[in-house]
Amino acid sequence: MVSARIRRLLSIALFAMLACIVHPAHAQAGVAGQPLGVCLVRDTGQAAEALLHHPERFDCTTPQHRFGAGNYWAITTPIDRRSTFMTPLVLRFASVWHGGSTVYFVYADGAVRRWQSDRRGLTPLIQLGAIAQLPVPVRDPALVRVLVHVEHAANLRGVLMGVRIATLAESDHANLVLAALYAFFAGVALALIVYNFALWCAMRHRFQLHYCMLLSALLGYTISSSGALAWAAPLLANNDRIRFNYLFVGLAGGAAALFTRSFFEDQKLPRWLDRGSQIVAMAVPLSALAVVVLGANNLRCADLLYTLAFGGLLAIIVPTLWSAWRQGSRFLWLFAAAWSAPFLLACVRVLAAVHLLPWNFWIDNSTILSIGTEALVSSLAVAYRIKFLRDERDAALTRELVARELADIDPLTGLLNRRAFLHRAIGRTKPQQLLLIDIDHFKRVNETLGHDGGDEVLRLFARALRAAAPEPVLVARMGGEEFALLVPLDARIEPEALLATLRKARMPFDLTITASIGTCAGPVTNEIDWKALYRCADGALFDAKAAGRDRVRASLLGAA
Repeated sequence: MVSARIRRLLSIALFAMLACIVHPAHAQAGVAGQPLGVCLVRDTGQAAEALLHHPERFDCTTPQHRFGAGNYWAITTPIDRRSTFMTPLVLRFASVWHGGSTVYFVYADGAVRRWQSDRRGLTPLIQLGAIAQLPVPVRDPALVRVLVHVEHAANLRGVLMGVRIATLAESDHANLVLAALYAFFAGVALALIVYNFALWCAMRHRFQLHYCMLLSALLGYTISSSGALAWAAPLLANNDRIRFNYLFVGLAGGAAALFTRSFFEDQKLPRWLDRGSQIVAMAVPLSALAVVVLGANNLRCADLLYTLAFGGLLAIIVPTLWSAWRQGSRFLWLFAAAWSAPFLLACVRVLAAVHLLPWNFWIDNSTILSIGTEALVSSLAVAYRIKFLRDERDAALTRELVARELADIDPLTGLLNRRAFLHRAIGRTKPQQLLLIDIDHFKRVNETLGHDGGDEVLRLFARALRAAAPEPVLVARMGGEEFALLVPLDARIEPEALLATLRKARMPFDLTITASIGTCAGPVTNEIDWKALYRCADGALFDAKAAGRDRVRASLLGAA
């Protein structure tokens, strides 16, 4: 587990990032200027001039979303601001789904200046933050009101929202701060996509690929929702840009469901929860696709399905985390730290979508803020997940090496067993010296000391043999009381000196143990060579025993 100190540092970093997000300077970035109240009246064929003379016809109290879809007139509360060449003014308002709009600027002298959208809608006016910005014509009399005619408004959240009058300098400052915010997230997202995709290519863990999919979708959403897409594709209709918003967030929601499930892939989920995660992972992008395809016909219905799908995503995440907690997941606290802000702000967006919370610029842009935080913390979570996988892999490799060693080692003496000895011996290209060593009268040792005592003699004899024959000598117990040494001929061992060393080995109860040695030299390039060399040394060992034991006999390979 990660130490408590690291947890504290991560917590401090998380709170610091959240503090930056809600800093007062940032809080004014997307909502620069003086706020204006807006009143609505449904369009029933009224003329603009008549409405300007009768502002009492407008409803200023009913929430805008309750009017439903259709054509509307919207008028602002009194303004009394002058737009000059030194301090030009701009009208800023939220970009929403509608067919077209005409804006009337009304001045103190009764003059009216008009701007009308084309088939692209608000695309020519889009600034960073997807805020529509329209320059106020420069005139000496003060601007007193703004009248807006909106055609085919979907009115999901409102008809005309977030209306403000600002100076051009305030607008430029807002764009600058928002550019830094979006660039921060885009840079983090691109770096993490490249990093995690490279890791996925090497390690092939599903959660890495799902995280790349999530960040890619959110990067696409950043481009479309920030207004950068309108700048990059000025001929694209604003409603189509909003379609891209839905599509990218839907893809991000589906990828988030997959990432959540695969991040805890070593935890077995209940069957209903596993099936629910799969359904939600498909339902969210499909609901976004429904908005893209059916939005022009019935956006309100498609948006409701979309909101319900996201509600299902949020609902499925909670039991998934609960299941991971119940099973003692090592990664839960990091995942929770990374995704707490996106989860809470997604809940806020769902509440705003069902009109339980009023529209707010920062609610609309909460995805970028929260995911920017999440990306930084999740990079640590993914790194920790990979570290754990690496540790698991290293432990598995260590166990495999230990298992191989155990399979190659004679458990009693700690020397190589016959199989491992042959595996390492056969195939050597240089001529080798083979020594076969057999303890004399070992049956008497067992009868005198018992089998436990005999085993102790074998262990002590093997230790003496290994000490007398260091690398690069292969030392093995071939079976019973027979041992073998194999060494390159140019580093040959003197058998008489080895035998003298073995005689000095201290044994239980100061028992005197002797051995016979048979030696032969030759190639071991293949199994045939080995068998010939072994027969040669074995014949020499037989001669040593026949001659009275406790002695060395050598044999020539050709003579064997």
